[in-house]
Amino acid sequence: MATADRGALAPIETDVPARLDRLPWSRWHWMVVIGLGTVWILDGLEVTVVGNIAGRLSEEGSGLDITSSQVTGLAAALYVAGACVGALFFGHLTDRYGRRKLFMLTLAVYLTATALTAVSFSSWWFFLFRFLTGLGIGGEYAAINSAIDELIPSRYRGRVDLIINGSFWLGAIGGSLLSIVMLNTSIFAVNVGWRLTFALGVVLGLVILLVRRNVPESPRWLFIHGRSDEANTLVTDIETDVTREKSTPERRYELPPAESTLTIHPRKTIGFLEIGRTVFSRYRKRAVLGLALFVGQAFLYNAITFGFGAILNEFYDVSNESTGYYFAVIAGGNFVGPLVLGKLFDTLGRRIMISSTYILSGLLLFVTAWLFDAGHLNAQTLTACWCVVLFFASAGASSAYLTVSEIFPMETRALAIAFFYSVGTAAGGISGPLVFAELTSTGELGDTALAFCIGAALMTLAGLTAVFLAVDAERRSLESIAEPLSVAPRP
Repeated sequence: MATADRGALAPIETDVPARLDRLPWSRWHWMVVIGLGTVWILDGLEVTVVGNIAGRLSEEGSGLDITSSQVTGLAAALYVAGACVGALFFGHLTDRYGRRKLFMLTLAVYLTATALTAVSFSSWWFFLFRFLTGLGIGGEYAAINSAIDELIPSRYRGRVDLIINGSFWLGAIGGSLLSIVMLNTSIFAVNVGWRLTFALGVVLGLVILLVRRNVPESPRWLFIHGRSDEANTLVTDIETDVTREKSTPERRYELPPAESTLTIHPRKTIGFLEIGRTVFSRYRKRAVLGLALFVGQAFLYNAITFGFGAILNEFYDVSNESTGYYFAVIAGGNFVGPLVLGKLFDTLGRRIMISSTYILSGLLLFVTAWLFDAGHLNAQTLTACWCVVLFFASAGASSAYLTVSEIFPMETRALAIAFFYSVGTAAGGISGPLVFAELTSTGELGDTALAFCIGAALMTLAGLTAVFLAVDAERRSLESIAEPLSVAPRP
């Protein structure tokens, strides 16, 4: 059935959301998680590898005429800029043309750009394809978060989102350890090892692509755009697979009945003006919440990780060759947080968990700043403090992505994710370094402690904002959290 603007098609009554939400966890859901969620591992791998190979790229014989500061400065900024542009550009296309088309396209952009980065012959080529790699990754965030939330049953949505977003740090661990091997000149030549690190990212991406091609379009997107027959057929196929998996020779598994229906007026597109009015007027408090959560976590992470190696070098005489091991340790703390705490977001609830993880991580970073400034820490105990802080902060930061992906209407979901992601990424990748570079470069304990305190203060304020503005979205359907715009009465 062709799509059309609102009014061109008759209203559609559907039970697709209720049917998806009452499904038990199954192999089909694992396929969705692996096919879509593993992109965060790629992002973590990308960011960490580039930081670790900066010194090698600037060496004579690397194959590029580039300085270390250009890699960590200009190239990193271009990657961030690409991610922001990609999120907004592909986010709009995701809402308009569907989740599946865009999560296939954005992965293709990432794979192509990363492969071409590996064969860089000049600095301008390297910079160009770092931007295009970021473009693909930014688009992935919008397309993937919206698709996952619309395919995962409501009672599992919180923990699944948190663990998937937290898997960024698995990529960071892999990138840290991979760079140690790939940059070993006794194994690979100076101009070969760094290229292979990018090539391995392409290989991982191709494996993900093979799984992802089996992930269908979001049935929710289909019925909103008038393709209710396709949506029903798709959900019926999923139900058949789940029933077959859960049945035994002695007893056939029976799904519980879908308990609610939704009547919508199909429409082809929604203009930016209506999207803006919906997000920033109709859901003004939710927009404030999203901004607070994203800016808070962005500044906290920059307070800790910006100049990470320099802090260890300057204050604790840790060699450049050893900082990768320290980073792998705090990356592990980042991943364990969402893994351990994720289920509580679905049981204790969003409000208490979002606010407590933000406030706890902020307060713990204040304590770390005081201990650091007083000279009570060494490299190992500072890293241990960071691990504890980031155990809670990582769960909080992941919940920011969960929050903005579930509290706005279906028709605006991908673009809303893209907007808040872009704001957070810009704050973390632009404003954060500008503020913290000056503080961490002075060599004074008090200045670096102040950087910690700025991040801690913004994280704590974001947590207090969540106390009052967080939405109790646990175990609720997306449509009950934010009614689709297509459900609204005709004007």
